[in-house]
Amino acid sequence: MGSTLEMVVFYFLAAFIVAMSVMTVTTQRIVRSATYLLFVLFGTAGIYFLLGYTFLGSVQIMVYAGGIVVLYVFSILLTSGEGDRAEKLKWNKFLAGLFTMLAGLITILAITLKHEFLQTPNLAPVEKNIHTIGHALLSSDKYGYVLPFEAVSILLLACIIGGIMIARKR
Repeated sequence: MGSTLEMVVFYFLAAFIVAMSVMTVTTQRIVRSATYLLFVLFGTAGIYFLLGYTFLGSVQIMVYAGGIVVLYVFSILLTSGEGDRAEKLKWNKFLAGLFTMLAGLITILAITLKHEFLQTPNLAPVEKNIHTIGHALLSSDKYGYVLPFEAVSILLLACIIGGIMIARKR
């Protein structure tokens, strides 16, 4: 099986996501951790674009990379002191985390290698325009998402007001 450009880009993005994920959880600086998380989300959006899911990739960049990480950075900068660092990792916690990770990996491998999964037939993608997707997401029908969108907007508004109040006290 020869390597194509898509495979090379996929493996590069996968390695990039894994490296940035490891750096996210191992760095001692909280702001750097949020920055590495931003890179993970950009890499995930790159995989979505590579697979042809342009809408999902755009949402990944706008919502997660654009909004959530900025919210994380603002909350970190508003609530933490100068030069905050994470606590030093003790060996017993490291070994417990390593053991838990290996146990989870063994469990997942045992389940996936033991069972045979159903093969899905190759279906042609259904063409839908943005207008149809917008009506499906923002309708008040049974499977519409108007109420969750409104709840999230109220939550984000409360976060913004809370951030302003915290910043005003300082």
